[in-house]
Order: sequence, then C-alpha cells, then structure tokens
Amino acid sequence: MRPDDLPRQLSKGLSALYILHGDENLLILEAVQQIRDSARKAGYIEREVLTVETGFAWSSLEMQGNSFSLFSDKKIIELRILTGKPGTDGGKAIEAYCSNLPPDTITIVTCPRLDKTGQNSKWFQALSAKGDVLEAKNIEHRQLPDWIAQRLARQQQKLAPEALQFLADRVEGNLLAAFQEIQKLALLHPAGEISLADLQSSVANVARYDVFQLGAALLAGDATRFARMLAGLRAEGEAPHLVLWSLAEEIRTLYRLGLGKQRGTPSAQLFKELRIWGEKQKLVEPALARVKAAQLKAALAQAALIDQMNKGVAKGEVWDELMNMCLPLLKK
Repeated sequence: MRPDDLPRQLSKGLSALYILHGDENLLILEAVQQIRDSARKAGYIEREVLTVETGFAWSSLEMQGNSFSLFSDKKIIELRILTGKPGTDGGKAIEAYCSNLPPDTITIVTCPRLDKTGQNSKWFQALSAKGDVLEAKNIEHRQLPDWIAQRLARQQQKLAPEALQFLADRVEGNLLAAFQEIQKLALLHPAGEISLADLQSSVANVARYDVFQLGAALLAGDATRFARMLAGLRAEGEAPHLVLWSLAEEIRTLYRLGLGKQRGTPSAQLFKELRIWGEKQKLVEPALARVKAAQLKAALAQAALIDQMNKGVAKGEVWDELMNMCLPLLKK
C-alpha cells in the first residue's frame, strides 16, 4: 500500500498485522496514528510499545504476544525496529511470532526504508505473508505541489499554481517542515485562496537538499532548480567532493549510455548494465536528446580539474566551477 491507500483499507476492516517502512517519517507516523485510531474505535484499548535498540531482549516480543491485557481483551503491540535490521535473533523471533500471531491483537511493525535485500529477507517475508505492507516513499519535487494542495484542501484553503510551486521550492526535501508550514497557514489565514504575497510573508525557507537529487535536476535540465539546490547544499555545508562525485557519475553514465545507443545496444540492456533504475530511466532519454557527446566529454574533463581543486593541487572556487561544469548541460 501507499499511505493514501490506508484509509480505504481501514474502512474495510482491521488486519492483525501491519508493516510500515519508508523514507518519509511523517507519512509513517500519520499512518500509524490512523491504524491506532481505527483500532481504538474497535475496542483495542491497551497499547504496548517495543523499541529495538542495542541490548533489546527479543523474548519480550513473544511475552507481550502471550500476555493477557489488564484493561481489555484487545490490545495493540507496536514493534519499532529503528535500524531496519533485527539481526539473526530478531529475525528468528519475528518469524516465530508470525507463525502464531496472538489473538485479539493488532501488531504494528515500523522500520526505516528497506532495500531489496531487506525486503527479501526471511523475517520481512514472514511479516508480509501475514500482514499488510505500507511503503512511505519520498515525495518527489514534481509531486510536492499536488501533495501540498491536497493538504491545504483539508483545511479549506488553496493556492494558485505559482504560489504552490513557491511553497514546494521552499520546503523541498523536508516533508515535516512542509506539514508545519501548511498548519501555520491554517492559523494565519482564513479559508479560501491565499495570495502569493501573503504566502511569501509567512513561509520560511526550510528546504533541505539531497546531493543525489541534484543529479536528477541536472538530467531534467531544470537550471533554476539545479542552481537553487547547489546553493542550498553549499549553505548547508555539504562536502564538495561528494557533490562532484555525484554529478560526475551522472554525466559519465549519460555519456556511456549515448555510446551504447550509437552501437545499437537496446535501451533495456543498457539500463541494466549501467544500473539505471526507476524514475531515472525517464530522465536520461530526454537528457541525451538535449546534450551532445562533446559537451559531456568537456564536463568530465572539467570534473577532473575540480577534483584537483578539491585536493588542493589546482586553484579555483570549487562551487563556482561545479556550476560552470553543469551549465552547458542544462536547458537554455
């Protein structure tokens, strides 16, 4: 499930087991609260929280499952695996728990985002075989205006497209801050449409940028967003050598993809060889149509020079040179 699917699923009835994982902590917290609220309406009054940290006794999971509630015949058990890695003992305990789920109990398991290896593990497969899995993926920049609009609609407010984009730019990469800014708008302004001027006067710039999303902005050719993200990473104190590595990898991958296409290699094979997955596949084709091989080669040569600057061998302002390296690859 996605977080948006949960209310509809809950309206059909409660499951005995829920597994929630993903990058967006806010969405996971909200989903857990929705499950709790539905469970309490159904008579699940008592709640036990088990937090898996160093030294956690996995025997307590079985103990809680087998114990009788003092206040009700129904209860909620929340198992929070903070690292997403229960270890050998934890994996066995989870498998045993899933093989005999306790009656009159709703179990909620939360983890950070699990990669493919984590999702293919025996313990996670045991959970998913018996419960409902919800993944809270990152809200991408292109999805953020719609997400904000939906949240504003819940409080009978709305923004024009220009204002929506302005707010999305200010809170990009920080969904909790976006949530807080939306709540603040409910306190500061009445129902109805909020003007761009009013929005600008009340919204803080709380964007947090991900160095790996910078490469996506480069591939998309979005010069304005790229410049804003690069400046944001610089202001946040991001290591310039990490930024250079990320951008150079994107440029090098694009160059190799172009060479492969010239040889007539099918796109599917190239995507697999170059490890181009998911949304990135939709970005690389337009990027190849926009830039020339000579521009990519020049950018890689400049990346080598910037690497020397990072090491103190060559002179120059690294952040300015990073922008200069990428400008020819962005839309004009």
